[in-house]
This record gives sequence, structure tokens and C-alpha cells, in this order.
Amino acid sequence: MDIIENVFDIKYEPLAGSSLINIFRLLSQNNFQVTPRYLPRFLYACMLSSILSPFRVSEHFKTHKKITHTKIEKDPIFIIGHWRSGTTYLHNVLSLDDQYGCCSTFHATIPGLFLTREETFKPILQASIPETRPMDDVKMGPDLPQEEEYAIANITPYGFYNGWCFPKNIERYNEYISFFNSTSSVKDEWKQTYLYFIKKLTCYHQGKQLLLKNPAHTARIELLLDMFPNAKFIHIYRNPYDVFYSMMKFMRIVLPRYCVQAPPSVDMMKNHIFSIYKSLYASYFKQKNLISSDAIVEVRYEDFISDPLSETKKIFETLHLSNYTDLEKKLLAYIASQKSFRTSNYNMSTELKNRISDEFSFAFDAFQYSR
Repeated sequence: MDIIENVFDIKYEPLAGSSLINIFRLLSQNNFQVTPRYLPRFLYACMLSSILSPFRVSEHFKTHKKITHTKIEKDPIFIIGHWRSGTTYLHNVLSLDDQYGCCSTFHATIPGLFLTREETFKPILQASIPETRPMDDVKMGPDLPQEEEYAIANITPYGFYNGWCFPKNIERYNEYISFFNSTSSVKDEWKQTYLYFIKKLTCYHQGKQLLLKNPAHTARIELLLDMFPNAKFIHIYRNPYDVFYSMMKFMRIVLPRYCVQAPPSVDMMKNHIFSIYKSLYASYFKQKNLISSDAIVEVRYEDFISDPLSETKKIFETLHLSNYTDLEKKLLAYIASQKSFRTSNYNMSTELKNRISDEFSFAFDAFQYSR
């Protein structure tokens, strides 16, 4: 597998939605190191952030009081699971239910502007983003559901995805998945940033319960329950072999589009995937018992792909969610629209397959997949 790279490809750069303060803090964390060939991408992000700054400041002054006084009547429902395990498809299916509010691509990309400047900037975002994701051709659009992790990384330097922009320091940002070894000040800033953003989303959706998808949350159960004690969780999992291959494809295509430093080699990416998978699920299994049995449901990716209707019904029944009957017609139409989607086929060397089998043995056992 080769790394797919185009240094002049700027339309995927997530830093473009950051505040100038956040960009400066990130630069400081990385000793102001930007690889020269990625300067066009970095300068584009700085230029766009500078243009948006006055509007961002204006929105803050107009809405800050309203946001801070917003009450979250119902704690969020979190979709969790490792990247490339079907979290996006599951999120797209469940977000068809109008009783929930979601974080959209627009909210995640420009988190400082979506309350007062949606009509101005959403068409610009629509024109600037690609129609499909580069790694799997899944449809993209400003109103489609998106991970709020992107928004948090645009607000605070303690966001996991900032490691994909600054890969030389990627291990530092990996810590911001679980925050186990973080200082109390770092953890507190993240919690304050996240709660403020959730209140802002709640304000946007006029008080609706939020349905949020974030793979990094798989390792943050205790942190999330501390903030939202009545939260519910939907965990989707997939065969570790398929997760590894799909994640490898994702990393070699996407990371070089995000980074402003030279991306890691293919071998380094492999090691990174092994490390993240093990730490993510070690954290999940350690914290899973903190969730009450009626507040979590486990979904097998292969079952959800083959029969999304039955699996969605199981989710609603297990978590005691309402209005499944009203959702069923929308589900049938959406499922029919996705019938052409096909997962990738791949060949894996015996050496790599054995390594996955050994290093992910705990997951094969826990999720009952054969090796």
C-alpha cells in the first residue's frame, strides 16, 4: 500500500475551521514546525480562519449567554465503536428520526458560526467540500451527520484529530482519546469545551435530544458519564481483520490530506493502528460496566449491514426509545438507496494476518470472531 498524497489538495484541511487562537496554540505545541511543502495548505487554513474571525467573535458575543443558560433536558445518545466499524452508516440510519438532533458537517467544520451565520457560510461549505469521502465514496454534505470530534479539535488543541494534522507529534494527541494520563487542567478544558459545544448544538436544535457519533468516545465512558449520567450508548463492532484493513486504507488516503507535517510511513501507520485499537478497547472494556444494562446496546457490524431494519428495532427496544414505527418507512427508503454499497475486498499477507490475530486476540475473543 502506498501513501496517496497531493500537497496542493486543500479542500480537506480541517484546520481551516479553527480559530486563530487554536491554530497558534497548536503551532506552539508543535514548536512551530510546518513541513515546507505543506505551507500552501497551512496558509490556506490561516487565511480562512482570519476571514472568519470577525464573524466568530460576533456570534460569541450574541449567543454566549443563551448557550451557557441552555439546559440539556435529555442526555445524549452516543454511537461508539472503532473507526471503520460502521459508525457512520449507523449514525446516518438513526439520524433519520426527527426526534433527535445531530452534529452536521457544517457544525463540525465551522463550530464558531452555525448559530448566526448558517445562511451565509453553508453554501460556501457546500461548494468547497467533495461530494464523497475519499476513502469509501460515502456521500458528503453540509447537512449530513458528522463527528463532533472535528469541532472540538477546531476549538481546543486537546482534540484527538489534531494529531492527524501534526503527525510528528501524533502520540501526544493520541492521549486525548482517553485522557488517562492527562493533567486535570487539560481534562477540565476539554470537558468545558465539549459541554459548551453540546449546549450550543442543543440550542441550535431547539432542545432536542442529541444523537452523536464519535469513535474516540469509546475510550471515554467514565468521562462522558461524569458529564451526562443518563447518557445511552450504542456500540457497533466489526471483525478485527476488516477493521485493520479498512483503517489502513483510510489512514493512507486521509491522513496525507489533513497533515501540515510530513505523514508517517506505511509501517508507522500500521503500528499506529495497532496501538490505537488496543488502547481504545482496553479502555472500553475497563469502563463498560459503568453503564447500566438498559443504557447500552451492542451491535455487530455484519448483522447491521445484512439486516439494518431488525437491528435498528433491537436498538430502540433495548434502549427504550420511542417512535420506531414512525421511523420504519424512512428506514426502508434509506436502506434501499444504499443497496449498491459494497465493502472492499483485500489480500493480506500471512505475516500481517498472524500479527493482527496475536495483537487483537482479546477482541477476537470478546466479539466472538474466528481467527
